[in-house]
Amino acid sequence: MTHLPPPFDTQAQHWIDIRVYYEDTDFTGMVYHANYLRFFERGRSDFLRDAGVSHQDLLSRDEPAAFTLTNVEVDYKRAARVDDLLKIRTRSIGVKGARMRFEQTCLRGDEVIAEGRITAVMIHSDGRAMRPLKDVVAKMKHFQFSPDES
Repeated sequence: MTHLPPPFDTQAQHWIDIRVYYEDTDFTGMVYHANYLRFFERGRSDFLRDAGVSHQDLLSRDEPAAFTLTNVEVDYKRAARVDDLLKIRTRSIGVKGARMRFEQTCLRGDEVIAEGRITAVMIHSDGRAMRPLKDVVAKMKHFQFSPDES
């Protein structure tokens, strides 16, 4: 397998740490459900940046481009609380047509807190969908999730 730079592991999974702050919780002291979407967004943004896809570079092109989400599915398994140290795992599971698909998991240690399946598309600066740029697809190909076959 090709060696990938940290924070990617040998299976092309990207990892970041998230500390839960009081502002992330609701009145019960548990992380508010919508904040997992924010945690997943940070994971995807860092995944793309570390894979060589810069949001600022996309916006500064002659024909600016960006990403938007077209589908988000989240399964909540457990509650996270203030001061928990969470890990967000992001996997690129493929580009098909205009769609880029990701699987994301929020973990506390080995315990799964939430799982997400996200579909993103590239858009022009006016919001119209576009096919993913060839250089973005080429960069993403190196960071495609591939489970070890051992």
